[in-house]
Amino acid sequence: MKKTVLKGLGIGFFIILLSLLAMYLGLARYYSDGFSYATWINGIYCTGKDVDEVNDELLKQCDYAGLTIIDSDGKSYVISAKDVNLSVDFKGALTLFLKQQNPYLWIDNLLGGKKDRKLWPDVWYDKDVYEGIVSGFPFLSADASGQGRLEILKGDEGYYLLNERMHILNEARTRELIQNAFEGLEPVVDLEASGCYEDLPMTSEMLETILLWEKLREYQDCGIVYQFGEESYPVDAGVVCDFLLMDDAGNFVFDNDGNLCTDNNKVYEFIDRLADEYDTVGGSRQFHATRGDIVTVEGGIYGNKIDREAEKAYLLPAFLEKRKEIHEPVYTQTALRQGKDDIGDTYIEVDMTNQMMYYYEAGELKIETPVVTGNTSLRRGTPSGTNYVYNKQRNRVLRGEDYASPVKYWIPVKGAIGIHDASWRSTYGGQIYIRNGSHGCINTPLEQVSQLYDMVEIGTPCVMFY
Repeated sequence: MKKTVLKGLGIGFFIILLSLLAMYLGLARYYSDGFSYATWINGIYCTGKDVDEVNDELLKQCDYAGLTIIDSDGKSYVISAKDVNLSVDFKGALTLFLKQQNPYLWIDNLLGGKKDRKLWPDVWYDKDVYEGIVSGFPFLSADASGQGRLEILKGDEGYYLLNERMHILNEARTRELIQNAFEGLEPVVDLEASGCYEDLPMTSEMLETILLWEKLREYQDCGIVYQFGEESYPVDAGVVCDFLLMDDAGNFVFDNDGNLCTDNNKVYEFIDRLADEYDTVGGSRQFHATRGDIVTVEGGIYGNKIDREAEKAYLLPAFLEKRKEIHEPVYTQTALRQGKDDIGDTYIEVDMTNQMMYYYEAGELKIETPVVTGNTSLRRGTPSGTNYVYNKQRNRVLRGEDYASPVKYWIPVKGAIGIHDASWRSTYGGQIYIRNGSHGCINTPLEQVSQLYDMVEIGTPCVMFY
């Protein structure tokens, strides 16, 4: 009885084993024409599917627009997949993967769990069009003849170091990186982060250039600033670079300690140029007349005049001692304001063409009156120019070769020419000055000249023009 039971159990177990083996072999045969159990490729479930089926599904999800390249300046450049007729296909990679798959070992996938394989497609594109696009990128097409240079040059802001040995693009490495990224269907490649830039080796000659540059940089470090009223004029590197002493061959001259030497005469020449620029006495000014136009006013006694000798005596030692300070120049004559605009917004304006006089105080028109200026038919016309009130007197007798005229208000602006009342006149303005003008002064109605006398201060500019 027991033998019969055992025999039945053995036969049953054998039958089950044969069934399992048949099922296993059947699945192995099934997977021999397609991908094995639990096969995932690029996120797609491939079990039982053949190469063409999987390839179609992979192509549907492969939507590659092209590669964006970012250079070290943060600028972006694109290789469009459409422009180079890019096409891809996974058949080659899928066929190889399928051949490597053993259908009888499908159980490994069952026991090992889900595994997503990453396969790369074969890529085709127009190589000539691609090369034209890549070669046209500025970071590759730029002239590389100067790369590796390290030299000292002179510009508007003084001497500077041209260093083209730092951060140089390695073109061969960059081209290889771009091609690999494009063929690998990568969306972005950053040249800086990918190590495409490098520093070239330093030579002994370069080291000598750097040592000279350090001396030049220290020499050009000047902290003196000239102050002209509200205007500043820094004696910066663009100025002091011209102070250097040079030999006949144009080379720098050094002292016994190896320091750069200064040409004193060049410092003095700078002071002369500075004074030429900021001296305003007798110069030409552009003046916005009340009548609306811009007039050029030349000459006159008003303005600033720099003491050139005093400034030459100041600047040379101040520069050599490396002082850092704001310096107001010494003047032999000063106006109410310093700087190129020394008239300001408080002034007397005499428009001799229109025979009008105006007085502005802090930009506000205070007095507007007709006047009579010098007789032009007798060549006594009032001279144009920018002058100033240098005195004020009451009850004065004005004398000349053929006249003695008592006036109540006398405001001289240039030598014997001034602004005063004229009791002998009853009318002003118009064309009176041509035939019946003054000896050169500005005849003004009593009420207006009295107001002006009380308001105007000595030193106030007086702009006179036709």
